[in-house]
Amino acid sequence: MTLEASIKQLPSSAGIYQYFDKNGHLLYIGKAKNLSNRVKSYWQFTPRLGPSAQLSLRIKSMIEQTVSMQYLVVKSEHDALILENSLIKQLNPKYNILLRDDKTYPYIYMDKSQKYPRFDITRKILKSKDIVYYGPFSVGARDILNSVYDICKLVQKKACLGSKKLCLYYQIEKCLGPCALPISQEHYKKEVDLAVTLIKNKKILLQKLEKTMEFYAEELRFEEAGEIRDRMERISRSEIKSDIDFATDENYDIFVIHAAATRAVVVRIFMRYGKIISSSHDFIPLHEGFDKDESYTRVLLDFYSREKPPIIAPILLGEVFEGLESMKAYLSQFFGKKAQIDAPKRGKKKQLIELARLNAMELLKRDKKELDTKLLEDVKALLHLENIPYRVEVFDNSHMAGMATVGAMIVYENGKFDKKSYRTYHLQVKDEYAQMRETLSRRVESFAKNSPPDLWVIDGGATLLKLAQDILSSSGANFDVIAISKEKIDAKSHRAKGKAKDILHTKAEELRLKESDKRLQWVQNLRDEAHRSAITFHKKTKLKMDQESKLLALKGISQAKIVKLLKHFGTFETVKTRSVAEISAVLSIKDANIIKNFYE
Repeated sequence: MTLEASIKQLPSSAGIYQYFDKNGHLLYIGKAKNLSNRVKSYWQFTPRLGPSAQLSLRIKSMIEQTVSMQYLVVKSEHDALILENSLIKQLNPKYNILLRDDKTYPYIYMDKSQKYPRFDITRKILKSKDIVYYGPFSVGARDILNSVYDICKLVQKKACLGSKKLCLYYQIEKCLGPCALPISQEHYKKEVDLAVTLIKNKKILLQKLEKTMEFYAEELRFEEAGEIRDRMERISRSEIKSDIDFATDENYDIFVIHAAATRAVVVRIFMRYGKIISSSHDFIPLHEGFDKDESYTRVLLDFYSREKPPIIAPILLGEVFEGLESMKAYLSQFFGKKAQIDAPKRGKKKQLIELARLNAMELLKRDKKELDTKLLEDVKALLHLENIPYRVEVFDNSHMAGMATVGAMIVYENGKFDKKSYRTYHLQVKDEYAQMRETLSRRVESFAKNSPPDLWVIDGGATLLKLAQDILSSSGANFDVIAISKEKIDAKSHRAKGKAKDILHTKAEELRLKESDKRLQWVQNLRDEAHRSAITFHKKTKLKMDQESKLLALKGISQAKIVKLLKHFGTFETVKTRSVAEISAVLSIKDANIIKNFYE
């Protein structure tokens, strides 16, 4: 069926549609209340099929590349919204805006039904009407909570009240000791009220922490003073400073997006009780230009679609966007109450928007100074990449004679290594090809949770590059892959110090650059970090295996039997889950019973 015929036969139902180019690459995923009307709005049918004259340059370029389409009918516009968002995160289409923000922000909470309530952290609504929530906190929630327990004489641990005897916390004057002493609820409530004040007002909390830090410094307890200093820095980092003061205890979630040529930034500000309590930001790569409407849709869906927030606040936006009414309807259904979304034009609410916008502009200015965009653009041109590689995932594997086989993924984003996003894998297979296949396949399985990057870098040659391309092709994801390998002399990698010649492999060619080439050095730096991560994890795994081997040896299992066991099952963690029958297929029934008894 031709593209024109496919478009003309679309149903008038809610659904999602996908555009593909001549190479079968996914260009765009869209949602529609009425598929027929929405898709036809992109096209004109006379004198021949082509882009509609009313389209923006960005969308016109996309339509000109489109040679085929697919669609999927769903029950409602809400279902289309969620399915579209999920597919965009997994497949990373060229013309869609993708916000790689998979965070849920923590709240501090207190259960008022408890006789002696204490505070803890949650990321979701708890099943009790007596829960009071404070937050969300973009960073520093644990630091705030730890500080509260350092300052206030509260029940420190859940298990404390059940012990019926005074513990160390009472002795160091960090708890009133209601587990064993007749502490009145009025007396305890004073400590709770102080804690609430500290949680709500960071200025007061930071003042108290500063006094503690100065005390430690005067006592020459510099390590403890340093810990308090670092804690204060983390607590302060999440808050945008503002003189705006609401007279009432108003709550707002504020979202503003500001775009530059190749990057946009979203700033989130959370106002609680009339004061700004925390903020956060994320950069959005604009591979094919800025789309305000889609950007706001992604931002709101990413923030609200995972868990219903414990505190549902009115939402303030920097601008009105197309699809706002359908977003209101979706969020009203999601919240279980009418969603309040506004783009204020005057008053203090407008001041909050301008505050967020000012911070967004400053972030983009700072980003331009810190990020070596020129180098990334040069890498893109050299390697014929689809996109500037702002976010890169790099893979390597490590083992020793087939033992302690592991894989590692490191992440480079915005000009630095993002160590929070690093991942390591215990691998079952033994040869290099199968190890990389297992590592990459496991990463692909997590695309729905953690979106794909702009680029994969594989530590290996053309064979592993082809493997990675095939895995991506079967997943439907759309981004670039390259590989880097050592030059081979006499069929062996040449690793002489200072003389190793690295080769870059792309889908089109092999590149042998001078050692002084900044683009080569950039890729080498990424590869070396992945190698370091894989080796480090391998050593930890090997050490743990050696320790368990010694313990098993004491039970009469020889080293040869342990090697045989691990070659079959891969890791001790896997062995632990196997039955006596499964282990006895490798060793004797006697040995199998010894091993099961050891782990039980």
